[in-house]
Amino acid sequence: MRPTLAEAEGCGKVSKIPAIHPRALGPFHLRLSHYLFPMFSLAGKTALVTGAGSGIGAAIAETFAQAGALVIVADVNAAGGNETVETIRRLGGQAVFAPLNVTDEAGCVSLAEQVHGQHGPLDVLVNNAGVGHVGTLLTTSGSDFDRLYAINVRGTFNVTKVFLPSMLARGRGSIINLSSTAGLEGLKDRLAYGVTKHAITGFTRCLALDHATSGVRVNCLCPGRVETPFVKARLAEYPDPKAAYQEMCGTQANGRMGQPKEIAAAALYLASDESSFVTGSALSIDGGWTAGMF
Repeated sequence: MRPTLAEAEGCGKVSKIPAIHPRALGPFHLRLSHYLFPMFSLAGKTALVTGAGSGIGAAIAETFAQAGALVIVADVNAAGGNETVETIRRLGGQAVFAPLNVTDEAGCVSLAEQVHGQHGPLDVLVNNAGVGHVGTLLTTSGSDFDRLYAINVRGTFNVTKVFLPSMLARGRGSIINLSSTAGLEGLKDRLAYGVTKHAITGFTRCLALDHATSGVRVNCLCPGRVETPFVKARLAEYPDPKAAYQEMCGTQANGRMGQPKEIAAAALYLASDESSFVTGSALSIDGGWTAGMF
């Protein structure tokens, strides 16, 4: 209970309290902020983010840690994963790295056993690990298609399957899958990618309905083009990187690409208790790309 003004004054003269911005307190400003403003807080929760070694995954992991969660940073890239952990710890957050190849079913089982043994059941699972591909049916090989399906779809299936039972047993949890605008509409020259992202959107909706009354919520994020390190590297390969950049920005109605932290903010909403009435949703974060779709 908050003290009354009289109690705060202590029947004496009240001194004027100087305004201090939380960031002036150093790395612990994040915890203070969530103590004073608990909306979207993940304090006391454990979250696992796959593909958290870079880009959107890293931004989500860092945002969750800032909100108070213990974050398990899972990635096949140890260097990238450990860099994310170091960033989180430098800002006063809690994180541990866990090597994970999402296509390895036995590896997923082993990781779940390790996580449950050391940290207990997950509160939040983010299936972010994924890869892209450019090509039509005629230019996409069977091995290309199988690789994208194995990582984007089967990988999401593998990880969810080993963590869902403990969530169901305790009657709560939030699962967030990374789909795409390509999981809501057709996208030219992205056949294999589009098929796998449509699969993720469908997987999300079916899983949400199967467990709608369990206390476990399942949603997916559908970003437009996001300015990740991967995208920047691909742009540098074009004959005219500046023109390619402008073309990518022009896809969105607002004329720019998204930033990883903007996708992370939406993930934080879905991870938090403030989204308790949200399940089975495909949340578009695309600068208006799909606004005229329906």
